[in-house]
Order: sequence, then structure tokens, then C-alpha cells
Amino acid sequence: MLSGFRKNLAFKVFKQFKKNTAELHELNSLFWECTLRCNLKCLHCGSDCSQNTSVPDMPLQDFLQVLDSIAEHIPPKKLFIIFSGGEPLMRKDLEECGKSVSERGYQWGMVTNGLALSPERLSSLLQSGLKTISISLDGLEDSHNILRNHPKSFSHALRAIKLVTQVPQLEYDVITCVSELNLHQLHEVKELLISLNVKHWRINTIFPVGRGAENGQLILSPAGFTKLMDFIAETRKEKRIHLQYSCEGFLGDYEDKVRDSFYFCRAGINIGSVLVDGSISACPNLRSNFIQGNIYKDDFMTVWNTKFEKHRNREWSRKGICKNCESFDYCEGNGMHLYNENEELQMCHLKRIC
Repeated sequence: MLSGFRKNLAFKVFKQFKKNTAELHELNSLFWECTLRCNLKCLHCGSDCSQNTSVPDMPLQDFLQVLDSIAEHIPPKKLFIIFSGGEPLMRKDLEECGKSVSERGYQWGMVTNGLALSPERLSSLLQSGLKTISISLDGLEDSHNILRNHPKSFSHALRAIKLVTQVPQLEYDVITCVSELNLHQLHEVKELLISLNVKHWRINTIFPVGRGAENGQLILSPAGFTKLMDFIAETRKEKRIHLQYSCEGFLGDYEDKVRDSFYFCRAGINIGSVLVDGSISACPNLRSNFIQGNIYKDDFMTVWNTKFEKHRNREWSRKGICKNCESFDYCEGNGMHLYNENEELQMCHLKRIC
């Protein structure tokens, strides 16, 4: 860990790195929100997904046309595709989707709650080119099932984790969303994951969007959030499992203690997304007011290269609680997903640290 002087110097160097990266804005990760359907109704869901939705799945061919147009500008080997949702496994043609993406030279992965990941389904997905997978495990059985709103969610997530750990060629991690429900269980969750031979663990926290806003009592208190940061720092020192906090927000002195690299919201800088209705956005968690175009009327790469100004120059967010903050140059107004429809910041991670 860095000393005060060296850390401040490192922050300044990283600030310039972020500026240069934003100017280049090289797209290297593309999320495809392939469905809004989901087999769970989680208490903290930011998108209010449901099993039956009025928004149909995006036809595979429509997304493939986007990839074909991108390939004229970016070699497929330099762009990774992530299938997201909703729950991607709700699509019966997911294997066909993966195979078609692979045939075009792209590598792809997916984010799943694990509920529908059977041995047979994993095998067929691997045959279709699946390279990475992230599985959610939100605490021990009681808290996980409450948060995920399903009595068998924990057992199925555990089954999914056991399955992926048996596939050497598959890159995977386990994601835990920490709340007031499961904060006290983290040491037990850690030991459980280690016993399952999980190597990579990622933690995030509930933010006030969608059902997460409706169930605000689940959001960590400042004391709980600080306790979480200390837990992550201690676990990283142990080196028994690789754990890091997600890219949610700037954490000041905790930065080099809980992450592999300093905070950087890459939404619209290196990360783009095609939403289920064709909208062109950055991170799928962003509000609709940050949508930049639509594939049904715009060329994706033209939008990527000519728009996303608010993602790449964050001076507009130097307002409200951020206006006179001495850490703004390093934080740049926190994660884009934490702004509401009026472009007001809903949560400051730095101020949550006691």
C-alpha cells in the first residue's frame, strides 16, 4: 500500500491516464442486454425485470448486424461481448446467440443469477463459445434467498458455482451484493467460497435505483460501508482468495487497499451497450437520459465516436455536493450509474466512509 505522498502522486498520474484514455475512447467491452425477462424478482434489482415483460427480446440478427458494422472499425479480437439482462438464460436461443457471435471472431461471456444453470446448459454454452461467466451469491442461504426473493435461489447459485469451478478453461468470478442483510455473514461467505475453490470474488453494494430505491433499508449505513471496506482490505492481505470492490465510486485512502487499480468509471469510455430496445448506451445500469442513440436509426460506431460527451468530460458533474470537493479531480463525480433522471448524484461513496 502506498504512503500519503506516493498515493497523491499516483492519483495525479492516474488522473492524466484517465484523461488520455477518455480522449482515445477505445471500445473494448460491449454489453448486449439480450432480454429483460428474469426468473427472479430481486429486492435490489436496478431494472425491475420480471418473468413476463412487455418488452420483447432483441432478435439475434439485429444484434449481429451491429457487430458486423463494428467489425469494419474494430477487429473482433479486440472487443469482448457480455450477454446481460434480465437473465440471459431465459433466452432459449442463447446457445445460438453465442455460437453466432463466436463465428464472427468475438469472445463472449455472461452475467447470471445461476438459477437455471444446469450441467447440460453449461455444457451447451461452452460448446457455443462461452469464455467467461459471473455468478451472483448474495450471502448465506437465508439472506441470499430473501434478497433474491426465491426459496431455492441459494442452492441453485451454489450448484452453478460448483459447476464452473470444474471447468479449467472457463474464466469466472462470484459477485456478492452486500447489504444490511448479509454484511455480518461475509466471513462465512468467504470461507464457503474458498472451500469451493473459488479464486475470484467481487463485491458491490446496493444503490438507490429501481427496487434498490424502494428497499432503501437494505443500503449499508456509513458504519456498515466502512466495515465492508475494512473486510475487503483484510481479505486481500490474507491472499487466500482474490477479492476486490467493484467500480462503483472513488474511495480515497481505501483505493489501493480494496482494488487492483484506482477507481475509473469506464462507461462510455471503454464500455458500451446495446439495450434490448436498440438503445445505444454505456453501462447498462445508466438511466435513460444518458442514452446516445438507437441501432434502428443510427450507426453504432458513428454514435460511439461522436457522442458520449458527458461520459468523457465529467466537468458537468462538478455541482451539488461535488462542487467544492477536493477529491473531484480523482473522483469526477462518482459512477455514472449513480445519477438520476435530473442528473443529480444519488450517492457519494467517499462520504459514506466513517
